[in-house]
Amino acid sequence: MKVEIIPAILPKDFAELEEKIGLVRDFVKTVQIDVCDGQFTPAPSWPYKKRDDTFEKMLTEEEGLPGWEKLNFEIDLMANKPETVVEDWVRAGATRIIIHVEATGSVTEAVDMLTGRVEVGLALNIDTPIDVIEHYKEKIQFVQCMGITHVGFQGQDFDERVIEKVKAVKAMYPSLTVSVDGGVSLETGPLLIKAGVDRLIVGSAIFNSDNFVEAIDQFKKLPYLQE
Repeated sequence: MKVEIIPAILPKDFAELEEKIGLVRDFVKTVQIDVCDGQFTPAPSWPYKKRDDTFEKMLTEEEGLPGWEKLNFEIDLMANKPETVVEDWVRAGATRIIIHVEATGSVTEAVDMLTGRVEVGLALNIDTPIDVIEHYKEKIQFVQCMGITHVGFQGQDFDERVIEKVKAVKAMYPSLTVSVDGGVSLETGPLLIKAGVDRLIVGSAIFNSDNFVEAIDQFKKLPYLQE
């Protein structure tokens, strides 16, 4: 099994998004964009932090996400009332959209709106029981287990409870792809791969490294990683 390595970008503005995508676009197939509304999370990120016309241009298809010619985009939608904004992200060019099950509003409506249009993922906080997946299992393609306590921030300590959570999800829902986001490093990655994870979402361990190309390559060569 080959585990996919997906760089995660939490952009404060469009310039940061463009810069970081430019760094990794030649080395991976998919990038995760962390989108925070400032309500589900304590602080907002682009495009909700500093509203500019870049996002509006994407919605009218005047422009695309940076690197859209080469990359797939996974939108980690850390937002309340996701049903009010998912359409925007489909129009902006998302390949996958992740809805956090703890969000207020209608998670079910948001998932229904995306069915058959993009790949749909359900994110679960570290303390959320996995039985919530049951309601959505026929409509989603993957589950994202959060490996940290507080979502919306990069660089947090890894919560080892997610290892058993991955094992439990894989055992109960073997047809669903499982990713882990938060606290993923060269030390924790092998533990997650051994537990059965399919995708590793990596933020700080790539972008805060001295050599991001080497960091990506090291992740791709982690123990238990097989072609």
